[in-house]
Amino acid sequence: MSATSNDAATSAAQLLAGSAHGIADAVRSRRISAAAMVEASLARIDASDGAVNAFTDRTPARARARAAAIDAELARGGDRVDARSLLGVPFAVKNLFDIAGVTTRAGAKIEREKPPAVRDGPLVIRLEQAGAVLVGALNMDEYAYGFTTENSHDGPTRNPHDLTRVAGGSSGGSAAALAAGQVPLTLGSDTNGSIRVPSSLCGVFGLKPTYGRLPRNGSYPFVASLDHLGPFARSAHDLALAYDAIQGGDSRDAACARRLFEPVTNLLSNGTEDLRIATLDGYFEEQAGPEARAAVLRVAEALGVNVSRACEQGLGDLRGAGVERQHRGEVARQTGAGLAVAAAEIERRAVALHQRPRHPGERDTEGADAQGQRIDAGGQRQAEPEADAKRSQRHRKTRERCRGSRFLRKRPDRSCLAARLMNAVTDRVEVLRQEDGPDLVHAGQAQQRHARAAGQAENRAALHRAELQELIGDVFHHVDGNREADADIAAAL
Repeated sequence: MSATSNDAATSAAQLLAGSAHGIADAVRSRRISAAAMVEASLARIDASDGAVNAFTDRTPARARARAAAIDAELARGGDRVDARSLLGVPFAVKNLFDIAGVTTRAGAKIEREKPPAVRDGPLVIRLEQAGAVLVGALNMDEYAYGFTTENSHDGPTRNPHDLTRVAGGSSGGSAAALAAGQVPLTLGSDTNGSIRVPSSLCGVFGLKPTYGRLPRNGSYPFVASLDHLGPFARSAHDLALAYDAIQGGDSRDAACARRLFEPVTNLLSNGTEDLRIATLDGYFEEQAGPEARAAVLRVAEALGVNVSRACEQGLGDLRGAGVERQHRGEVARQTGAGLAVAAAEIERRAVALHQRPRHPGERDTEGADAQGQRIDAGGQRQAEPEADAKRSQRHRKTRERCRGSRFLRKRPDRSCLAARLMNAVTDRVEVLRQEDGPDLVHAGQAQQRHARAAGQAENRAALHRAELQELIGDVFHHVDGNREADADIAAAL
């Protein structure tokens, strides 16, 4: 090999260990050829993959032909600048992506018995349209069902930073190939962490895009309602370039959003000043090891997060909001159960204020006994209409909950006041449950037909919740004339 060839090989190897945008700039300015970059990538794969086992298929003939075409185009272009963002950048994809002439194995033994794919998947095509060069397919958990990429048929992919450790999964090959310096750009998939887990374990960048932003056709599905395809890279800049290259809808994926191109690379210069960033503590911090906690702290400091703020309450609020959107009737039911705790607190405060609860069988001015059943002037219980019977059944369940509370076990005769107050509350909760259940169905249908109708349904439900909160406050006020303990009771609810 001549000195010039040696220098070119060294330069290509150095660029390969760097960034995708650095390679594209060098190829565009003709400081290096696309062919040299492909050879450097293939050489690195040959040298390191015996230990790492990131690749399951290699496409050297295709890669060399593609690189030669790029170099020829540049030569014909003269001084014209080629604007393709990933010009001459070698890349590889998880082996669930369709590659023309290669069987889409999806990590499974039985899939490799099928015929090769007849065309590339959309994301492969888009990366090549941006100038990138495909060099092969990457190892994964069988059918993307796993977190370690310990494939029974193709062997385990090992973490390049420590070959005794796993690379994560199911897109372990996609992350390990980057960390091993084999390619500067890969594609993977994420259903339940399959981009995020291996990128974290291998110390690279991975992007799970918003659902529907990238098409999934041309790839082997796992769970259609949760599958995402996305890029891996060694920097946020390269990740943004790759994401911009593969953005866009595709009519063959029904879940793909019809949105205009929204470039993100030009937003990188904005920095993180306007971003709201927090770190999770509580359960998340307690279950993490010291090394993981230290890593999170380093990232937080790099991003300018000065104080670690607990987000568990915020996550709880989001979960609550999600439950409401799914079924507000269930929220009303849960609220009703929680109000039993409030009833016990009401009774405790009533006892403390020496208010005398009524005793079972005692009449009130409305002609009802303590159990809530109607009585006539002679003291006989009247037959109940069907609606009243259902209400009485709810009231009996309320009394049972109240009597079961720790505040009332020693004095069961004192449960009457709490039961009376709770009867009114549970009646209203039942009304809300019946009203909000249909509201939710209507809202779900309306969201598909008309956003305004959905908003109206949401507003009605919000009014119901506000009314229920006001009712709770009135109950507290009725007992002792103040609301000083409301916050504590609300926390119990």
